[in-house]
Amino acid sequence: MKAMAQNLSFGKSVSDNGWGMFVTFLQYKIEELEKKFVKVDKFFASSQTCSVCGYKNIATKNLSTREWNCPKCGTHHDR
Repeated sequence: MKAMAQNLSFGKSVSDNGWGMFVTFLQYKIEELEKKFVKVDKFFASSQTCSVCGYKNIATKNLSTREWNCPKCGTHHDR
């Protein structure tokens, strides 16, 4: 895909198309295994949200904070 995007005059559309096909195949395979496929926005604050209780810690907005403990459930998180 990278070579096609560079050599042909398709540019960004080739890369976008390749990513779209990857996501489609991934979604198909996950649903085939009866698992849950969740597509999130690129601005979703996943490194600020506790994966156990769902608490959103706004104190971790600074990207230099590499580890934090959830104040609600006490779970330790590595960014």
